[in-house]
Amino acid sequence: MANFEIIMPKLGESIEEATITNWFVKEGDTVQEDDVLLEIATDKVDSEIPSPVDGVVKKVLFKKDEIVAVGTVIAIIDLDGDSAQDEADTPEEQPAEETESVATSTAPRVVSQEERFYSPLVRKIASEEGISQEELDAIQGSGLNGRVQKDDVLRFLENRGPGKAEKETSKSVMSPASEPAPRPTPATPVSTDGGDEIIEMSRLRKLIAEHMVKSKQVSAHVTNMIEVDVSNVVNWRNRVKDDFLKKEGVKLTYLPVFLEATVKALRDFPHINSSVVGDNIILKKRINLGVAVSLPGNNLIVPNIKDADSLNLTGITKRMNELADAARSNKLAPDDISGGTFTVTNFGSFQNDIGTPIINQPEVAILAIGAIKKKPAVLETEQGDVIAIRQKMWLSLTYDHRVIDGALGGAFLKKLGDYIESFDSASGTFK
Repeated sequence: MANFEIIMPKLGESIEEATITNWFVKEGDTVQEDDVLLEIATDKVDSEIPSPVDGVVKKVLFKKDEIVAVGTVIAIIDLDGDSAQDEADTPEEQPAEETESVATSTAPRVVSQEERFYSPLVRKIASEEGISQEELDAIQGSGLNGRVQKDDVLRFLENRGPGKAEKETSKSVMSPASEPAPRPTPATPVSTDGGDEIIEMSRLRKLIAEHMVKSKQVSAHVTNMIEVDVSNVVNWRNRVKDDFLKKEGVKLTYLPVFLEATVKALRDFPHINSSVVGDNIILKKRINLGVAVSLPGNNLIVPNIKDADSLNLTGITKRMNELADAARSNKLAPDDISGGTFTVTNFGSFQNDIGTPIINQPEVAILAIGAIKKKPAVLETEQGDVIAIRQKMWLSLTYDHRVIDGALGGAFLKKLGDYIESFDSASGTFK
């Protein structure tokens, strides 16, 4: 009898575990290659796990809402097509001890007296720091369903008192781009009336809220704004959009032009494409542009265009559309939303003129693009100044004032505006 083990996949460099949010099959179901078996969720993305083989689901080793370590066997598929029911009728052919060893040896978990589960990373810290089971049970978790996370344990150690082991553990478990989360501020009490509707936040909404609050607590936010003339970009796009669609098979919007200009400006000002670790500034070699995508349910996700500086305008357009389609169909891979170095959000798609976005940690700046609108403008000509109708747009740059001062932020934004205004509507390139 040939069995195939389904393993919890590696979902990114910093991901240690994932939560099973839904099973689409049950024991005894026949599956074909690429059929979706289950959906999993991490702190960064939701993913569907397809079956790599044909067969019958022989065993499901974890239930919905359980947290599973990366590399753990989560299900077994019988390649010979024998059903799980047949296996249940003949228990002597599969000793219970063998099945038990698969689940426990690959996914050792600490189960407290309160039936709380702890991830391998949390258990590792607790073991190295000598945290007793009673102490671990007493820690208030900030994760899904009150789950204890790494930052919760680190805060507990900080409050318990400093020590050499604590410092060494903090260094070993914290990635270069992470920092201990600040202590939460107690929420202001809210009164409700009889007619008020109470809506529980979705899992993604909770993650967004946590990420945004943390960013405001970590970074000193400052925003600069500039209005730019995008008439040349508008004229060029109106002229070539139909031919572009026929030739490339994707719609051409204004955003790829602005992304290409952003890449050029980031090359000129590498400090904008950086991250902060303690007292050090890490200048990122790669330019991975995050592009915010709105999702149903008032949610948001930021996939990023890897090595955007290696792509031309057509390449940026195609990759941006691929990521947006994958985001809206829940097909993003974990790598698609990790490793970003600079984020762009497009307020203009909702006809908003201007805004002050929140920095996407661990980046140090974020660009907001406003709506394009016709406005009267003063133009200098050989015959003197004239008033003409031009296509105008606001750019907003929010940056981390810990490492970027006003002169640098303003210079970057001015350079970006100059690139956009220098766009040649005849050739479709920047001068």
